[in-house]
Amino acid sequence: MVGVKLLGVSLSPFSRRVEWALKIKGVEYEFVEEDLQNKSPLLLEYNPIHKKIPVLIHNGKPICESMVIVEYIDETFEGPSILPKDPYDRAIARFWAKFFDDKCMPVVGKAIFGSGEESDKAKEELGDLIKILENELKDKKYFVGDKFGFADMAGNLMAYWMGIIEEASANIFVTNEKFPIFCNWRNEYINCSTIKEYLPPRDEILALFKARFEAAAAAQK
Repeated sequence: MVGVKLLGVSLSPFSRRVEWALKIKGVEYEFVEEDLQNKSPLLLEYNPIHKKIPVLIHNGKPICESMVIVEYIDETFEGPSILPKDPYDRAIARFWAKFFDDKCMPVVGKAIFGSGEESDKAKEELGDLIKILENELKDKKYFVGDKFGFADMAGNLMAYWMGIIEEASANIFVTNEKFPIFCNWRNEYINCSTIKEYLPPRDEILALFKARFEAAAAAQK
């Protein structure tokens, strides 16, 4: 019987963060696909506060919030380290992980899924945030040295999902001409041997969001 169970959505960047951590550590686990329109009793039982994925269940005990789960996995299981060993580097990794979740994530949503003035303002703000990321990434492959780690894992939506969603919307904002350092990091990311084979299928994400944008356009007619 597997002692580790993950409640998630296979195409979700948040679920994938946790799956990558488990893969890196070589942990066997059972994945339970959730329908967020019809949440399971298990999800509601184990995450009664936020009622969100992902939830890791280890020996019957739940852990919620993707980066909290990643840190738990790193501390609990043997295998390659996800957070750096050095205390300063560890703090820097946590800082940029928080930057992605607290600063970038809400703006990306408004820039891509918003409309009119809201979207234009968000794109301007997103450009400023990417420039901050570029300043940190200059002369580096990843956020803490040359190793894919905790902060990069937190940036997975911007590194992989965002470009595909932009393509689905037929509205490309992030280009190599505008943001060469960021795009170089993005290319390193999707070709990183640590996670490359565990990236979700690009065509499935593209189809999912194309359908979403088409439905939204039809609803406005």
